[in-house]
Amino acid sequence: MTNQAMSVVTSQGSSNWATPQKLFNELNEVFNFTIDLAADTSNHKCKRYYDERANGLKQKWVGEVAYLNPPYKDNYKWVGKAATEVANASQPTTVVCLLPARTDTKWAHEFVYPNSESITFIKGRLKFSNSAVSAPFPSMVVVFTNEPLSVEQFKVLNSIGYTVVLN
Repeated sequence: MTNQAMSVVTSQGSSNWATPQKLFNELNEVFNFTIDLAADTSNHKCKRYYDERANGLKQKWVGEVAYLNPPYKDNYKWVGKAATEVANASQPTTVVCLLPARTDTKWAHEFVYPNSESITFIKGRLKFSNSAVSAPFPSMVVVFTNEPLSVEQFKVLNSIGYTVVLN
């Protein structure tokens, strides 16, 4: 395994991995994201975004259709925030998360399984935009929403992998 691939596995080095543009475009086509919740000037996918200084964990996400590819070293905080924001939202709110498919983790059991609308296990391994190699782990798209998903959204989710509806 290369040093770069190993740093992804062990969370050493950068934990910021830019979403592949093709994947984002497919999701954005049907979700129409309003904000990227964890980005920087070089990898943001939406015009509006929270960088490290703005700290998306300290912001309100209510009323947004948000995209989230969090720093993987902080998944527990980010996924917990996504579940809480959607559960407590007084208006339509959606958070679509790109996450490592680590199904045995505390954050998956506490937040994803009981609170998400769907999980899509992505076919194959992603090649993140700022990486020379494919990720050494599988990925998933988790949708937290207080609105029903549309047929078009399900079609796109199913085109990128196997989708499980939870709630």
